[in-house]
Amino acid sequence: MDPSTRDGIDDDRSGRSRVRSAVGDRRSFLQAVGASAGLLGLAGCSGGGGGGETTSETSADGDSATSTSTSDVPAPKTYTEDELFHMDEWRGDGPQVGERPNEYTGLSVLDLPNLRGEITVYLGGGEGGLYQEAMQRIQNLYRDFTVYIRPASSSQLANTIIEEANAGQSPADVFWAIDAGSVGVVAENGATVTLPDHVTQSVPDTYHPTDEWVGIMGRARSIPFNTNAFDADEIPNEVAAFPDDPRFEDEMGWAPTYGAFQAFITAMRELNGREATKQWLEAMQAHGVRKYGNEFQVANAVATGELSAGFSNHYYSRLVYEERPDAPLELAFTQNDAGALVNCSGAQVIKNSSNPETAANFIHHLLSIELQEFLGTRGFGYPLLSSVPPIGNLPTIDQLNPPELDLSTLANVQPTLELLREVGAL
Repeated sequence: MDPSTRDGIDDDRSGRSRVRSAVGDRRSFLQAVGASAGLLGLAGCSGGGGGGETTSETSADGDSATSTSTSDVPAPKTYTEDELFHMDEWRGDGPQVGERPNEYTGLSVLDLPNLRGEITVYLGGGEGGLYQEAMQRIQNLYRDFTVYIRPASSSQLANTIIEEANAGQSPADVFWAIDAGSVGVVAENGATVTLPDHVTQSVPDTYHPTDEWVGIMGRARSIPFNTNAFDADEIPNEVAAFPDDPRFEDEMGWAPTYGAFQAFITAMRELNGREATKQWLEAMQAHGVRKYGNEFQVANAVATGELSAGFSNHYYSRLVYEERPDAPLELAFTQNDAGALVNCSGAQVIKNSSNPETAANFIHHLLSIELQEFLGTRGFGYPLLSSVPPIGNLPTIDQLNPPELDLSTLANVQPTLELLREVGAL
């Protein structure tokens, strides 16, 4: 990072970077100040790792900052919007946000235990800085809490954590990855601890098949289509139908080099087997499917009429809408097949964390009503708290019909890459 951009950032002797918290103890100010009070530059500007030691400072109310009790975590309840913590400052305000609920069920940050001490978060991905901003906002709620962030690709960090944790020396307290496959493989390799029930209970089992990790935000596979070419009821409800439908010949696009597409094909392999997946890929290519560099390009090509339809994660069409609210672009969703996959980002506490209780409480903050609203209305992902709906006219996550699939299996991408190369898609 350029030194001229370092205002508000301290370095510790291990080389990590942190953002100084600029507010006092939460209980004394939460109702008086907004969630954005004291916001400084993004955390995690340094990619270096370091120890996640627990501090022994004393907070303003005289309590030791070495641990955080969860014994007083309340049960989820229903809040009116004005009972939550400055919801309007967490919420995005783009053209698609529209009307939001008057009531939400879950837990507010107001009711979660204070965060104290230090944690190190290994961040895989991050939605263009949105996840770092979310963590910074959480840090700014507490004077005696510090987040150190180490960003890199999810797969790289997963491998690093497995090696470090099983050697008994990982500095990571939390791994937050953009894809469920990465947190799944870390859990399968014995590098995590079990999350408390009160952290996972608000998330459907699909998005925490074990209690070694929990989903944070979802993203659904979809079929973006041009409304000048099709009506919604004309889009097939299974991906297997597209190669045989003459209406889509030379009219569809995909992005085979893109991780989200590769997860979709990995799901197809897991559900249908390698041979059936190979046949589908070959049939789509014979049908004239066009290649793009990423799924935003696919969605944009559909919006401009260059394509009639395509394959992409749902939020890329939402990004197109931000730029072109009148674009002739809609989404269709297949049913109970790989095309209906709902992947998710996930978080877990790493084995041998020096502050595991605070790490679990931190993850619980990511599943609070305020943070789910923040991530959903600003990043366009699917909140995994069912009372927080997605933006726009998207179906709720409960209305989607994904296949029964252990999301951890999506980490097994190497056979998918080999298959894509074999058929000439890569």
